Amino acid sequence: MEKYIESKKSNCKNCYKCIRNCALKSLSFLNDQANIISDDCIYCGECYLVCPQDAKYIRSDAQKVKTWLASNTPVVASVAPSYNALDNTDFFLLKQQLLDAGFQAVEETAIGAYMVKTAYEKLCENKENDVLISSCCHSVNLLVEKHFPEAIPYLASVVTPMEAHARKLKETYPEAKVVFIGPCISKKAEIDDTKSHTDVVLTFAELAELGLPSFGKKQEEKQECQLSTRSFPITGGILSTMKKEADMTYLVVDGQENCVQTIKDVIDGKIHKCFIEMSLCAGSCAGGPVLRKSGYTTVPSTMSIAAKAKQKGPQLDVETKQLHTTFENRKQTSYRISDQMIEEVLAKIGKTKIEDELNCGGCGYNTCREKAVAVIQGKANLEMCLPYLRDRAETFSDNIIRNTPNGIIVLNEEFEIEQMNEAACQIFNIEHSFEIIGDQVVRLLDPKLIMDTYFDGKNTYDKQIYLAEFDKHINLTVIADRAYHILICVIRDISDEIKRQNEQENYRKSTVEITDQLIDKQMRTVQEIASLLGETTAETKVALTKLKESMSRE
Repeated sequence: MEKYIESKKSNCKNCYKCIRNCALKSLSFLNDQANIISDDCIYCGECYLVCPQDAKYIRSDAQKVKTWLASNTPVVASVAPSYNALDNTDFFLLKQQLLDAGFQAVEETAIGAYMVKTAYEKLCENKENDVLISSCCHSVNLLVEKHFPEAIPYLASVVTPMEAHARKLKETYPEAKVVFIGPCISKKAEIDDTKSHTDVVLTFAELAELGLPSFGKKQEEKQECQLSTRSFPITGGILSTMKKEADMTYLVVDGQENCVQTIKDVIDGKIHKCFIEMSLCAGSCAGGPVLRKSGYTTVPSTMSIAAKAKQKGPQLDVETKQLHTTFENRKQTSYRISDQMIEEVLAKIGKTKIEDELNCGGCGYNTCREKAVAVIQGKANLEMCLPYLRDRAETFSDNIIRNTPNGIIVLNEEFEIEQMNEAACQIFNIEHSFEIIGDQVVRLLDPKLIMDTYFDGKNTYDKQIYLAEFDKHINLTVIADRAYHILICVIRDISDEIKRQNEQENYRKSTVEITDQLIDKQMRTVQEIASLLGETTAETKVALTKLKESMSRE
């Protein structure tokens, strides 16, 4: 499947803004990336417009045209009348610029628009249809084909102005490549969906990639052909050019939500004897995605285009039979999703009761059940539910704070207590934390260390402090979180450790004293033994000496 809007994977940042702004939810969010579902997309370009990270971009086909021009392949251009919204742009200046770049011929798509409006007039005159919806906007055609195929019989069986003009150009220049230039993304899809006679679609933004010479070339000495159908790109522009039937109502509908609702009303039989000019973009082509992305707002663009369109122009001979087209049912079949399946998904994100379904739209879907359906279809994941993630994060955080044996006190930048866990309450002999919330920290701790940490910007770790008022020893860690403008005090009660250390120290001292006493006693005993042994030895020596002498004499 061709991709006309592509994504920069590294720029997609879990914001869901594209899904939130896609009325048809033709995107999936998998592997932390938003992806267009080609089978559902109508290429309105809204995701391209609203992406805050510029992660979406339009596929460029300028290189194809450059290759044709470089190889001397004949190329002709069909320029949409919405070019009149561009700053300081005159058709014949633009035409001369394209001719200088190598185009063989350049014409206005307003010629094709004239052919189409004539075909619409004949359909209304023949009264074959109770309701007719204009088929100029390919996004509207895709909306009907992919999402409301029941309305296909109400679509005017007439090709778009781009295709009508392309067929005429192919007759005049049979060997040439036809390039359509306009503000619309869906036109790129149209040439693939309808086997169009147009070979390539370029947006106005892609013109710069052709390396066109600057304005200022000599203009052709030819009067401008001012067709009334130059007004096609503005809201009501089609109807302004048509002859009206007395017994028909002529309506203008633009904007995606209005189009969807009107199509539903047509299907439900609420509208009769009516021709509906329908444009998916609010403001019609003057509010097209490429113009808006380039900074052209709808009302000034409409005024610029209207100023170049005349209500009365030359009559052209048009053969409407060659403009006939058909539409097909492109709606994707899907298996039935039961309420039980939806409720099972909702239960996984903690939504077990109807009041749990907030329908906040944070995930991009209008309701929790719509999001659950998308999960079942594989288009979304559970983690897209922001209240669920927040509840899970808060529960996880609360469990840590509640169950940690360390006391935790959170202060604001005025050194006032904002939060205090149960362990901290026990350390400071406080029954309930609400008793002290809002008080200055000086009520519990000497604020000097905390203030020094805040003003010096250096965190303090494991500072041992004795709290005389509470007769407790603590280790205090103070962390300054400037991003959230808070200070976090982590307090570890080491009173028992200090008590054990003191007991061990006292035991050590007692042991040393006892050991010293024993050594002294042992030394005295040894000395006494030595003294006795010395006396005995001396007496023995005298006796033995006498015995020796006696034996010698004998």
